[in-house]
Amino acid sequence: MPLSYAGQMVEHEAVRTRVGLFDLSHMGEFALSGSGALEFVDRLITNDLSRKEVGGIVYSPMCRPDGGIVDDVLAYRKADSVYLVVNAANIVKDRDWVRTNAPAGVTIDDVSEETALLAIQGPMAEAMVKPFTGAWISDLAYYHFREFDWDGVPVLISRTGYTGEDGFELFFDRRHGAAVWERLQEAGRAFELAPIGLAARDTLRLEVGYCLYGNDIDDTTTPLEAGLQWTVKLDKSDFLGKAALVAQKEAGLKRKLMGLSIDKPGMIARGGMAVQVNGDVAGRVTSGTMSPTLRKSIAMAYVPIGSAKPGSMVQVDIRGRLADAVVQRLPFYLEGTRKT
Repeated sequence: MPLSYAGQMVEHEAVRTRVGLFDLSHMGEFALSGSGALEFVDRLITNDLSRKEVGGIVYSPMCRPDGGIVDDVLAYRKADSVYLVVNAANIVKDRDWVRTNAPAGVTIDDVSEETALLAIQGPMAEAMVKPFTGAWISDLAYYHFREFDWDGVPVLISRTGYTGEDGFELFFDRRHGAAVWERLQEAGRAFELAPIGLAARDTLRLEVGYCLYGNDIDDTTTPLEAGLQWTVKLDKSDFLGKAALVAQKEAGLKRKLMGLSIDKPGMIARGGMAVQVNGDVAGRVTSGTMSPTLRKSIAMAYVPIGSAKPGSMVQVDIRGRLADAVVQRLPFYLEGTRKT
């Protein structure tokens, strides 16, 4: 996946207004099967896949016993197995973690190398895919999937994405990768489909406040600190990290991942820059960019809980110059709207 095909701004705008095509085949996929696979996954993740029907998907952190995040994953509930989609940089780490914790009777197959993954994202995504899926695609709910045959190619299609727009992700045998890419390019001509690179993918996900593993979340952060409490089902009987997260919730958070907005022209917050509160360094920017949609600098950072109230003011050290930043809840952008 290149940094860009035709330029970051052009590609970002294409996804926000029309439709874009992403090659995400670098991502990892594990197939878990056998007796107790569903129960094992629910012990592995903080969310609750068992509450989903077959065909349902959950987004979830996967935590260590101390509450630190091993990775954030998507879990797909199939009739007799579970499909996990993991971050590309964490494939080996996650595979070792899953296999180390798996009980007898559960088989973990790493199918990453044999799986292609393409994403179609944007307000015109459904209209574009309908000719080759059929009318049923309109009934496919958000965070659900279906398997179908596309002219001899078995495809799993899910209504998921990393952009904040409507869209779909297609999983299939990588031997068909080039042919499917070309067919999608052809199908997208009428919608002015654009291939999208990593640079636009990053600005798109940051506008909607989606975490990037290794930047915004990692082994040293917990889901509660990262604002992912909605993925943590503390009413489940047990899962890895539950005791630590219960204790953290009872003790109270000391920091929280929040959005930062800078209106001063020319001042752009970037990852690693220091965040100051009352003249003291209180944290660092985890992700930051100039928002193509909002036309201003946006960032995410862990700030002390006392400064995490929306509307609070902090400062970001941008190459030796302090820029005022307003703390706000995520996301910065909502589908079809411009949240300021």
